[in-house]
Amino acid sequence: MKVDTMRDIDFYAGVPLCFLLTIFFKLISLLTGRKTYNKPQNVLLIELSEMGSAILVDPAMRKLQSELGAELHFLIFKKNKPSLNLLKTVKEENIFTIREDGLIPLVLDTLRFLLWARNKKIDTVIDLELFSRFTALLTGLSGATNRAGFHAFYNEGLYRGNLLTHKIAYNPHLHISKNFIAIVNALASDKQERPFSKTLITDDEITLCKAEIPPAAKEEIYQKIKALSPDFSPARTKIILVNTNASDLLPQRRWDRNNYITVVNRILSHDQKLLVLLTGSPAEKEWVQVVADAVNDPRCINFAGGVKFAELTTLYSVSAMMLTNDSGPAHFASVTEMHTFVIFGPETPALYGSLGNSTAIYSGLACSPCVSAANHRKTPCSDNVCLQVISPEQVFTTILPLLESLDAQGA
Repeated sequence: MKVDTMRDIDFYAGVPLCFLLTIFFKLISLLTGRKTYNKPQNVLLIELSEMGSAILVDPAMRKLQSELGAELHFLIFKKNKPSLNLLKTVKEENIFTIREDGLIPLVLDTLRFLLWARNKKIDTVIDLELFSRFTALLTGLSGATNRAGFHAFYNEGLYRGNLLTHKIAYNPHLHISKNFIAIVNALASDKQERPFSKTLITDDEITLCKAEIPPAAKEEIYQKIKALSPDFSPARTKIILVNTNASDLLPQRRWDRNNYITVVNRILSHDQKLLVLLTGSPAEKEWVQVVADAVNDPRCINFAGGVKFAELTTLYSVSAMMLTNDSGPAHFASVTEMHTFVIFGPETPALYGSLGNSTAIYSGLACSPCVSAANHRKTPCSDNVCLQVISPEQVFTTILPLLESLDAQGA
């Protein structure tokens, strides 16, 4: 389904359903009395729509394991599931996927999920979404005793009902990974608070584990590159990755393709020993080919679809750097040591910056960020000046120190 269609369904069906379920829960509470919240054991995290969030929530998941001894489960849209496999924090058999390619598959998978959650004896659900009524309903209907997530309290904004037992105040001035940690802290608390979570979360708590890459996997990537660039040599050549596209979820995040062409030409002119790989999904191959054709240099390769998703971390581990729009690859790369340069526009790196070795390129206009939890991440902007004012010269100047350090290494 199209993103706007899903938003409409979430609003027109989600609002009344959340309201009705809230009334039902209130009646049950009045009839049965207040329940005692149990220590989380079988914990389900729900994050459907964002692949990058599966990386950003990893520190919170590891805290659930280390401090609460929880068995982790995850609910995610089927197309986004590969992102969970990068760090393998959640067992394969504990991941449930929902198809979003049609209303009927969505409904059928939702019903299957409700049975699956009870078979898995889920006692705790963490709703990681900021605005989705659909995930609020899934949380409420999961059968879990503990239901934690972000709640608006007295703030004006998106109505999601009153279905949570642990209501966390979302902090729009705090990185999203720290907001996720706040949910875990709420579940670990010995007392009820209003609002949760009155805790200090340090930068040390959002450090990511790094992916382990075997030498054989690196060699496979080298061979795939050599098949497209016969002169490539790992010993002599440094790989520069350029990701020119962003997902359809928020097309305003795209920096102009001609800007990428200019920067790639500057990179190639800087050092003859550099090889630029233009990355992307197989569906983006035609988009990427436009850039490759315009650059017209044998050291600029259309590598869209060149590796499987599971091989991305290996590709990142053998590359010197990546220039990318604010999109999933910036977060996927954070589990490696590769340096990323991320161009931000309608979102802010203060909230959604990569947790890895990363530099944000951000204009910080008065209108930015224009997407947030308060507007369902849908902006009225059709003229992304926030990205247009970021010039190719500015971007190249930002990445130049790294390129010069590669020179010093004898690249």
